[in-house]
Amino acid sequence: MANELVTNSTVVQRVLDAEAIKRDFPIFRDVKQDPFVYLDSAASSQRPYSVIQSMDNYYSETHANVHRGVYRIAEQATNLYEEARAHLGRFLGAPNPELEVVFTKNATEAFNLFVHGYGRKFLSSKDVVLLTKMEHHANIVPWMILKEQIGFDLRFLDFDDDGQLILDNIEEQLKGVKILGVTMASNVLGTINPVHELAQLAHEVGAVVIADGAQYSPHITTNVEELGIDAYCVTGHKMLGPTGIGALWAKKSILEDMHPFLGGGEMIRNVTTDGFTTNDIPHKFEAGTPPIAEAIGLEAALTYLESISLDAIRTHELSLTAYALDLLEERFESRLKVFGPRDPNQRTGVISFELEGIHPHDVSQILDQEGVCVRAGHHCAKPLMTSLNVPATARASFYLYNTEQDVEALANALQHTEEFFK
Repeated sequence: MANELVTNSTVVQRVLDAEAIKRDFPIFRDVKQDPFVYLDSAASSQRPYSVIQSMDNYYSETHANVHRGVYRIAEQATNLYEEARAHLGRFLGAPNPELEVVFTKNATEAFNLFVHGYGRKFLSSKDVVLLTKMEHHANIVPWMILKEQIGFDLRFLDFDDDGQLILDNIEEQLKGVKILGVTMASNVLGTINPVHELAQLAHEVGAVVIADGAQYSPHITTNVEELGIDAYCVTGHKMLGPTGIGALWAKKSILEDMHPFLGGGEMIRNVTTDGFTTNDIPHKFEAGTPPIAEAIGLEAALTYLESISLDAIRTHELSLTAYALDLLEERFESRLKVFGPRDPNQRTGVISFELEGIHPHDVSQILDQEGVCVRAGHHCAKPLMTSLNVPATARASFYLYNTEQDVEALANALQHTEEFFK
């Protein structure tokens, strides 16, 4: 799947065999559509057999609730669930992987947990929260809900015509900021943001930094400690895992200070008619029966990604993105506008575009008739769409199982789309 090229006994590159990888994914064999070109992994990736099998094995052999029973399969289920937590923590470079990862049902819930567990406790009407105009709604709407209740100031960093954050006056923008929320990589522009540098500047004014890793961690090696951030949100279904599982990573000290977001079983240490005391972290944030099978599936997805290597995935996607940008420019010139950085090194494998004179939804529909799956819409980023002055875009996104032939299929289908609407 990923082979090392060796020169003078030194590993210089890892080559990813996307065609071989495709054979690990049942959907590329079983979907009754020919051709079938899946270019929507930014919305949700596909799952390899190993992820599906791991969840099936749990349900078939080890199903029991976790942290409750002392019988054999209950203890096995608990061990599998907690190993999934620790594995995700290691995958993200967490200093304390067993303690600092809270499972949620997706990245959106992870943001809500942080906003209402930390923001509600520590923000006042005199404070400022700074976001960017390229954030997903998951890192905007929860803050707006809390703002209505508390009344703090909500600011937004803008971006330029190349899709890069405008940081000329960042010191001024950070004045009074208590929390900075920033995406690692835009789900529309593909822009990879300088989060490490922003975190350093934010910490100088005493701000806490939460980053959105939903579009980053499936594709690029992540180390939250090296990034210097305080909290981080991810979702499983974009990194080959199942739906219904995501996570909030936060520093141990942050989690210990946060209020619980949901109440019920497991998140308590004791309950009386006068009140309750919370469980230890991370359990104080996981009320009720957690997504056990989904966590086990996510653990299998992480194992699969590591077997390929995130570095190999990044190299492969850079090559595909560069090829796609060049091919689309060559075929369509100014008739097709790509949003975001032109340099593939500054972006992920997300290409949002506008085909002249044709609505993105029409583009997506015609492409589907050609067997090419792309997403059309505002991509849960309406403030970004307003800045671009468009109602929507079409978006193709690449992952480890995509090939240059998939890119060519996209370009050919777009040409057919143009011809259809002439």
